[in-house]
Amino acid sequence: MLVKTYGSAVVGVDALTITVEVNVDRGMKFFMVGLPDNAVKESQQRIEAALKNVGYRMPGKKIVVNMAPADIRKEGSAYDLTIAMGILAASGQIEAENISNYLIMGELSLDGSLQPIKGALPIAIQARKEGFKGFILPNENAREAAIVDGIDVFGVSNISEVINFFNGETQLEPTVVDTRKEFYQNLTKVDFDFEDVKGQENIKRALEIAAAGGHNVILIGPPGAGKTMLAKRLPTILPPLSLMEALETTKIHSVGGKLSKETSLISVRPFRSPHHTISDVKMLRVGYIN
Repeated sequence: MLVKTYGSAVVGVDALTITVEVNVDRGMKFFMVGLPDNAVKESQQRIEAALKNVGYRMPGKKIVVNMAPADIRKEGSAYDLTIAMGILAASGQIEAENISNYLIMGELSLDGSLQPIKGALPIAIQARKEGFKGFILPNENAREAAIVDGIDVFGVSNISEVINFFNGETQLEPTVVDTRKEFYQNLTKVDFDFEDVKGQENIKRALEIAAAGGHNVILIGPPGAGKTMLAKRLPTILPPLSLMEALETTKIHSVGGKLSKETSLISVRPFRSPHHTISDVKMLRVGYIN
Protein backbone atom coordinates (compact mmCIF):
# COMPACT_ATOMS: atom_id res chain seq x y z
CA MET A 1 0.00 0.00 0.00
CA LEU A 2 1.25 3.49 -0.89
CA VAL A 3 0.72 6.46 1.43
CA LYS A 4 1.95 10.03 1.14
CA THR A 5 2.77 12.20 4.15
CA TYR A 6 4.25 15.67 4.14
CA GLY A 7 7.19 17.30 5.87
CA SER A 8 9.38 20.28 5.04
CA ALA A 9 13.00 21.18 4.37
CA VAL A 10 14.45 24.52 5.43
CA VAL A 11 16.44 26.26 2.71
CA GLY A 12 18.05 29.45 4.04
CA VAL A 13 15.22 31.12 5.98
CA ASP A 14 12.47 29.68 3.79
CA ALA A 15 10.89 26.24 3.65
CA LEU A 16 10.19 23.73 0.89
CA THR A 17 7.50 21.10 1.28
CA ILE A 18 8.78 17.51 1.09
CA THR A 19 6.50 14.66 0.02
CA VAL A 20 7.31 11.45 1.87
CA GLU A 21 6.01 8.48 -0.11
CA VAL A 22 5.91 5.20 1.82
CA ASN A 23 5.20 1.92 0.08
CA VAL A 24 4.84 -1.35 1.99
CA ASP A 25 4.87 -4.48 -0.18
CA ARG A 26 5.84 -8.13 -0.15
CA GLY A 27 9.52 -8.72 0.45
CA MET A 28 12.17 -7.76 2.97
CA LYS A 29 14.46 -4.84 3.91
CA PHE A 30 14.05 -1.11 4.39
CA PHE A 31 15.00 1.32 1.61
CA MET A 32 15.18 5.11 1.88
CA VAL A 33 15.75 7.21 -1.25
CA GLY A 34 15.52 10.87 -2.19
CA LEU A 35 18.94 12.20 -1.14
CA PRO A 36 18.67 11.75 2.67
CA ASP A 37 21.70 12.49 4.85
CA ASN A 38 22.93 10.17 7.62
CA ALA A 39 20.65 11.67 10.28
CA VAL A 40 17.61 10.95 8.09
CA LYS A 41 18.81 7.41 7.29
CA GLU A 42 19.24 6.67 10.99
CA SER A 43 15.53 7.35 11.50
CA GLN A 44 14.83 3.67 10.81
CA GLN A 45 16.30 2.65 14.17
CA ARG A 46 14.59 5.49 16.05
CA ILE A 47 11.23 4.76 14.44
CA GLU A 48 11.43 1.01 15.06
CA ALA A 49 12.21 1.44 18.76
CA ALA A 50 9.61 4.23 19.22
CA LEU A 51 6.82 2.22 17.59
CA LYS A 52 7.61 -0.85 19.67
CA ASN A 53 7.57 1.17 22.88
CA VAL A 54 4.11 2.65 22.18
CA GLY A 55 2.53 -0.67 21.21
CA TYR A 56 2.97 -0.72 17.43
CA ARG A 57 5.51 -2.38 15.16
CA MET A 58 7.65 -1.92 12.13
CA PRO A 59 6.11 -4.21 9.46
CA GLY A 60 8.30 -7.14 8.50
CA LYS A 61 7.93 -6.41 4.79
CA LYS A 62 9.70 -4.49 2.08
CA ILE A 63 9.44 -0.78 2.94
CA VAL A 64 10.43 1.88 0.44
CA VAL A 65 10.51 5.52 1.59
CA ASN A 66 10.94 8.14 -1.11
CA MET A 67 11.48 11.80 -0.19
CA ALA A 68 10.53 14.09 -3.07
CA PRO A 69 11.74 16.23 -4.71
CA ALA A 70 14.69 13.84 -4.91
CA ASP A 71 17.24 16.48 -5.98
CA ILE A 72 16.95 18.42 -2.69
CA ARG A 73 19.19 17.13 0.11
CA LYS A 74 17.19 16.18 3.22
CA GLU A 75 19.01 16.91 6.46
CA GLY A 76 18.37 16.40 10.15
CA SER A 77 16.13 14.22 12.28
CA ALA A 78 12.90 16.22 11.98
CA TYR A 79 11.46 13.76 9.43
CA ASP A 80 11.17 10.93 11.99
CA LEU A 81 7.50 11.57 12.75
CA THR A 82 6.64 12.15 9.08
CA ILE A 83 8.14 8.80 8.06
CA ALA A 84 6.76 6.93 11.07
CA MET A 85 3.19 8.04 10.38
CA GLY A 86 3.62 7.08 6.72
CA ILE A 87 4.79 3.57 7.70
CA LEU A 88 1.88 3.10 10.12
CA ALA A 89 -0.62 4.27 7.51
CA ALA A 90 0.88 2.24 4.64
CA SER A 91 0.89 -0.92 6.76
CA GLY A 92 -2.75 -0.43 7.80
CA GLN A 93 -2.02 0.05 11.51
CA ILE A 94 -3.76 3.44 11.62
CA GLU A 95 -6.46 5.28 9.68
CA ALA A 96 -5.02 7.44 6.90
CA GLU A 97 -8.01 9.06 5.24
CA ASN A 98 -7.05 12.65 6.02
CA ILE A 99 -3.33 12.31 6.79
CA SER A 100 -2.41 14.21 3.60
CA ASN A 101 -4.20 17.32 4.94
CA TYR A 102 -1.54 17.80 7.59
CA LEU A 103 2.13 18.68 7.54
CA ILE A 104 3.88 16.52 10.16
CA MET A 105 7.35 17.11 11.63
CA GLY A 106 9.23 15.95 14.72
CA GLU A 107 12.26 14.05 15.98
CA LEU A 108 11.44 10.80 17.77
CA SER A 109 13.03 9.59 20.97
CA LEU A 110 13.21 5.84 21.53
CA ASP A 111 10.28 5.98 23.97
CA GLY A 112 8.04 7.71 21.40
CA SER A 113 8.33 11.22 22.82
CA LEU A 114 9.15 14.12 20.50
CA GLN A 115 12.15 16.43 20.46
CA PRO A 116 11.97 20.03 19.12
CA ILE A 117 12.84 20.87 15.53
CA LYS A 118 14.44 23.87 13.82
CA GLY A 119 12.69 26.22 11.43
CA ALA A 120 9.11 25.74 12.66
CA LEU A 121 8.12 29.30 11.73
CA PRO A 122 9.13 29.26 8.04
CA ILE A 123 7.67 25.74 7.76
CA ALA A 124 4.32 26.97 9.12
CA ILE A 125 4.37 29.92 6.69
CA GLN A 126 4.96 27.58 3.74
CA ALA A 127 2.31 25.12 4.97
CA ARG A 128 -0.27 27.93 5.02
CA LYS A 129 0.72 28.99 1.50
CA GLU A 130 0.19 25.46 0.22
CA GLY A 131 -3.21 25.09 1.85
CA PHE A 132 -2.56 22.46 4.51
CA LYS A 133 -5.32 22.14 7.09
CA GLY A 134 -2.94 21.80 10.02
CA PHE A 135 0.66 21.50 11.18
CA ILE A 136 1.55 18.79 13.73
CA LEU A 137 4.86 19.30 15.53
CA PRO A 138 6.52 19.00 18.98
CA ASN A 139 5.06 21.00 21.86
CA GLU A 140 8.28 23.01 22.25
CA ASN A 141 7.78 24.58 18.81
CA ALA A 142 4.01 25.08 18.93
CA ARG A 143 3.93 28.73 20.03
CA GLU A 144 6.62 29.62 17.51
CA ALA A 145 4.57 28.19 14.63
CA ALA A 146 1.24 29.45 15.98
CA ILE A 147 2.04 33.09 15.19
CA VAL A 148 1.11 32.18 11.61
CA ASP A 149 -2.61 32.82 11.03
CA GLY A 150 -4.77 30.68 8.78
CA ILE A 151 -3.46 27.24 9.78
CA ASP A 152 -4.15 25.09 12.85
CA VAL A 153 -0.98 24.31 14.81
CA PHE A 154 -1.08 21.21 17.01
CA GLY A 155 1.67 20.72 19.57
CA VAL A 156 2.18 17.10 20.68
CA SER A 157 4.57 15.46 23.12
CA ASN A 158 4.37 11.82 21.98
CA ILE A 159 3.69 9.89 18.77
CA SER A 160 0.78 8.17 20.56
CA GLU A 161 -1.13 11.46 20.54
CA VAL A 162 -0.73 11.72 16.76
CA ILE A 163 -1.79 8.09 16.24
CA ASN A 164 -4.90 8.52 18.41
CA PHE A 165 -5.74 11.73 16.54
CA PHE A 166 -5.74 10.07 13.11
CA ASN A 167 -7.60 7.05 14.49
CA GLY A 168 -10.32 9.43 15.69
CA GLU A 169 -9.89 8.42 19.32
CA THR A 170 -8.88 11.87 20.60
CA GLN A 171 -8.85 15.46 19.40
CA LEU A 172 -5.81 17.71 19.42
CA GLU A 173 -6.17 21.23 20.79
CA PRO A 174 -4.72 23.87 18.46
CA THR A 175 -2.23 26.35 19.91
CA VAL A 176 -3.43 29.94 19.54
CA VAL A 177 -1.19 33.01 19.74
CA ASP A 178 -2.34 36.62 19.31
CA THR A 179 0.61 37.83 17.23
CA ARG A 180 0.00 41.57 17.53
CA LYS A 181 -0.68 41.37 21.27
CA GLU A 182 2.46 39.29 21.77
CA PHE A 183 4.48 41.76 19.70
CA TYR A 184 3.38 44.91 21.51
CA GLN A 185 3.57 43.32 24.98
CA ASN A 186 7.25 42.40 24.54
CA LEU A 187 8.32 45.45 22.53
CA THR A 188 9.94 47.13 25.54
CA LYS A 189 10.99 44.04 27.51
CA VAL A 190 14.79 44.15 27.48
CA ASP A 191 17.43 42.58 29.72
CA PHE A 192 19.82 45.55 29.42
CA ASP A 193 18.80 49.20 29.15
CA PHE A 194 20.83 52.21 28.03
CA GLU A 195 19.51 54.22 30.96
CA ASP A 196 21.36 51.87 33.35
CA VAL A 197 24.72 53.41 32.31
CA LYS A 198 25.99 55.93 34.86
CA GLY A 199 28.62 58.45 33.75
CA GLN A 200 30.44 57.89 30.43
CA GLU A 201 28.64 61.00 29.12
CA ASN A 202 30.86 61.55 26.05
CA ILE A 203 30.57 57.93 24.91
CA LYS A 204 26.83 57.87 25.55
CA ARG A 205 26.44 61.02 23.45
CA ALA A 206 28.46 59.43 20.62
CA LEU A 207 26.29 56.32 20.68
CA GLU A 208 23.11 58.41 20.64
CA ILE A 209 24.34 60.27 17.54
CA ALA A 210 25.28 57.00 15.86
CA ALA A 211 21.89 55.48 16.65
CA ALA A 212 20.01 58.56 15.43
CA GLY A 213 22.00 58.84 12.19
CA GLY A 214 22.45 55.13 11.48
CA HIS A 215 26.26 55.39 11.67
CA ASN A 216 28.82 52.70 12.46
CA VAL A 217 30.63 52.78 15.80
CA ILE A 218 34.03 51.47 16.85
CA LEU A 219 34.75 51.16 20.58
CA ILE A 220 38.43 51.11 21.57
CA GLY A 221 39.80 50.81 25.08
CA PRO A 222 41.41 48.57 27.70
CA PRO A 223 39.57 45.53 29.10
CA GLY A 224 36.96 46.53 31.64
CA ALA A 225 36.45 50.05 30.27
CA GLY A 226 32.80 49.28 29.42
CA LYS A 227 32.90 48.68 25.66
CA THR A 228 30.76 45.55 25.66
CA MET A 229 28.51 46.93 28.37
CA LEU A 230 27.72 49.99 26.26
CA ALA A 231 27.41 48.09 22.99
CA LYS A 232 25.02 45.60 24.60
CA ARG A 233 22.70 48.46 25.52
CA LEU A 234 22.87 50.25 22.18
CA PRO A 235 19.91 48.32 20.66
CA THR A 236 17.61 49.78 23.35
CA ILE A 237 17.96 53.28 21.88
CA LEU A 238 17.51 52.15 18.28
CA PRO A 239 14.05 52.48 16.69
CA PRO A 240 11.82 49.54 17.71
CA LEU A 241 11.29 46.67 15.29
CA SER A 242 8.25 46.78 13.05
CA LEU A 243 6.03 43.70 13.05
CA MET A 244 7.43 42.58 9.69
CA GLU A 245 11.02 43.05 10.93
CA ALA A 246 10.12 41.04 14.05
CA LEU A 247 8.78 38.21 11.90
CA GLU A 248 11.92 38.16 9.74
CA THR A 249 14.15 38.20 12.84
CA THR A 250 12.11 35.38 14.38
CA LYS A 251 12.48 33.31 11.20
CA ILE A 252 16.27 33.59 11.47
CA HIS A 253 16.24 32.57 15.14
CA SER A 254 13.83 29.74 14.30
CA VAL A 255 16.10 28.30 11.62
CA GLY A 256 19.04 28.55 14.03
CA GLY A 257 17.08 26.73 16.76
CA LYS A 258 17.49 29.66 19.15
CA LEU A 259 13.86 30.09 20.24
CA SER A 260 12.79 28.78 23.64
CA LYS A 261 9.49 27.00 24.31
CA GLU A 262 8.00 30.16 25.81
CA THR A 263 9.12 32.46 22.98
CA SER A 264 6.87 32.94 19.97
CA LEU A 265 8.09 36.24 18.53
CA ILE A 266 11.37 38.19 18.76
CA SER A 267 10.22 41.75 19.50
CA VAL A 268 13.51 43.48 20.39
CA ARG A 269 16.60 44.01 18.28
CA PRO A 270 19.13 41.19 18.80
CA PHE A 271 22.68 41.76 20.02
CA ARG A 272 25.70 39.58 19.13
CA SER A 273 29.11 39.60 20.78
CA PRO A 274 31.52 37.41 18.76
CA HIS A 275 35.15 37.03 19.83
CA HIS A 276 37.67 39.28 18.06
CA THR A 277 39.47 36.23 16.63
CA ILE A 278 36.36 35.02 14.80
CA SER A 279 36.69 33.99 11.15
CA ASP A 280 34.78 35.68 8.33
CA VAL A 281 32.64 32.59 7.74
CA LYS A 282 31.72 32.28 11.41
CA MET A 283 31.00 36.02 11.56
CA LEU A 284 28.38 35.60 8.83
CA ARG A 285 26.87 32.66 10.70
CA VAL A 286 26.72 34.59 13.99
CA GLY A 287 25.23 37.61 12.26
CA TYR A 288 22.52 35.81 10.34
CA ILE A 289 21.65 32.65 12.27
CA ASN A 290 22.92 32.58 15.85
